[in-house]
Amino acid sequence: MGKSLKCDVCDKIATVHLTQIINNQIHKIDLCESCAEEKGITNPDGYSLADLLVKSEDASEDAADSLESLDECPECGYTQKEFKKTGRLGCEQCYETFRPLLSRALDGMHRGDQHKGKVPEEALERKSYEDRISSLEGDLQKAIANEQYEEAAQYRDEILELKRSLEAEETA
Repeated sequence: MGKSLKCDVCDKIATVHLTQIINNQIHKIDLCESCAEEKGITNPDGYSLADLLVKSEDASEDAADSLESLDECPECGYTQKEFKKTGRLGCEQCYETFRPLLSRALDGMHRGDQHKGKVPEEALERKSYEDRISSLEGDLQKAIANEQYEEAAQYRDEILELKRSLEAEETA
């Protein structure tokens, strides 16, 4: 059986799972039944996913204090209220200004709040092999053109070894 998801507002077991697409980006949120009712989920016209991203301000005094200090981005003037309304930020600085707000929102949706990239590690390793082989092939051609045959043989051997390693990883 899969891991139970927790409510993004109160940490109880989530029974309501929402997905909303805003500007071609998927946003997901999980809520318990009572938080879903409290947020007006039963009335689809009465809520925005951006409003739900922020946990209840009365959950802790510290949370409320930290949110109050995030009124406006010093760079672009974008406000927390605008973020809640649209689900979008105004500029790059907004990510730093609203970091406490975003961290809590992203915590329940993702494995963390740091972007790790979209390229799988295995693909990066393969690209590294291919780049190295391409570089060595260029060096091999230069060595042959300059009649440096011993050096060319070393490049050839290294290329063959890299290709064998790459093939072995693909079949594993």
